[in-house]
Amino acid sequence: MDSFVNFIVTISNWIWGTPMLIILFGGGLILSFSLGFFQFKYFGFICKETFGKILKNPEKGEGTVSPFQAASAALASTIGASNIVGVPVAIAFGGPGAVFWMWLTALIGSASKFSEIVLGIKYRQKNELGEFVGGPQYYLDKGLKAPWLGKLFAFCLMLEIVPSVATQTVSVVQTANTLNIPNWVSGAVVAILVGIVVYGGIKRIVQVSERLVPFMAGLYLIGALVITIVNIGELPSIIVLIFKGAFTPMAAAGGFTGAAIAQAIKNGVARGTYSNEAGMGTASIAHAAAVTDHPVRQAFWGIFEIIVDTLMVCTMTAMVVLTTGLWKTVPSSDAASIPARAFQQLLGEGLGGGIVTFSISLFVLSTIIVIVFYGEKQAEYLFGTRFAKIMKFIYLVAIFLGAYGGIEFLYSFLDILLASIVIPNMIGLVLMRNQVKELKDEFFSSSEFYSSIKAK
Repeated sequence: MDSFVNFIVTISNWIWGTPMLIILFGGGLILSFSLGFFQFKYFGFICKETFGKILKNPEKGEGTVSPFQAASAALASTIGASNIVGVPVAIAFGGPGAVFWMWLTALIGSASKFSEIVLGIKYRQKNELGEFVGGPQYYLDKGLKAPWLGKLFAFCLMLEIVPSVATQTVSVVQTANTLNIPNWVSGAVVAILVGIVVYGGIKRIVQVSERLVPFMAGLYLIGALVITIVNIGELPSIIVLIFKGAFTPMAAAGGFTGAAIAQAIKNGVARGTYSNEAGMGTASIAHAAAVTDHPVRQAFWGIFEIIVDTLMVCTMTAMVVLTTGLWKTVPSSDAASIPARAFQQLLGEGLGGGIVTFSISLFVLSTIIVIVFYGEKQAEYLFGTRFAKIMKFIYLVAIFLGAYGGIEFLYSFLDILLASIVIPNMIGLVLMRNQVKELKDEFFSSSEFYSSIKAK
């Protein structure tokens, strides 16, 4: 059994090395070229259409939930514990230059997320409950005319959610352990809370997400901003260090062991890719339910998610890590603890550690709620709504067992299943890029949409 697990781990590490980074970053680059790097050209307009309309209801269009509610649900999935603990690890092994490559990858990857949502809206349909449903399984089936690829995506994602929710639950359990709460108690509480939300359907999920996401992200960002302001004198040199480290090797310093340019690129690209789910296709599942009058208008919210997730939350984590100087004193093996140490250094062990612990717990809980919904929709696509209810129950059991320590052996398969989702989705996006381009050009050339707004 051990040799089999080791084989799986070896395969997983290889796939999620250079091959997957080429698929995700390279695919994002192809899509960016095809779409004329619109994410840079229309960046201000996109921000106006998203940040500027958070509190506004859509004027017209079909859908089940509001555009911001759909974006909140997708954000609930992407903003997770890795936004806090993953960034310092990237810096520990890639140096400050990794932050630059994280930014670049996020901007390039936004073309992938935009394309996913455009196609998700274009090929969405109503289920037997009257709700709009969509995602890669639908656009690979109907748009690419490859039903087998859609079924492969749906089946792998349906299975991937099982170890995924179990792995996510571990973070909550570890936090609860500091308060001497037994694993089975914390697992049961998480399973019950998730069950209450997901059994309420998409409308309850987005109602919880639209309140939880701004609160949890805001709490963490305010704390990180305070730490950065206290160390504001270090900021100019840190910015220089980020750009310098992106193109030159960094020498060892204290706990930092040094990093070559290749390490900065690899770790930065990996963090930029993994943090916002661009290329995985999952966001389009949430956005397919949104009220909108045009696929492109809703797809702008995908770029909004990348701005919040990577350019705001991940960046503020990086500023905390770099401006405090802890990245040079804490050993690489303990890099994940740097944000908590930084918060404790300024706000005290109780308050500082509490903010990080509370933030991680909320990030994880929100992620679990949404990915259970994603898994449910794959089961619905493959086998119908009755089977979807069965899978929903299985996911809740997996949450409990993951906390209790019952299915650790499945964790080794998580990354391979994730690769099985990304590969068919990116194939579909690249092959259907002309459809996305046509809808993008239609939106920006129509007087009903862009021209009239620009004239104002």
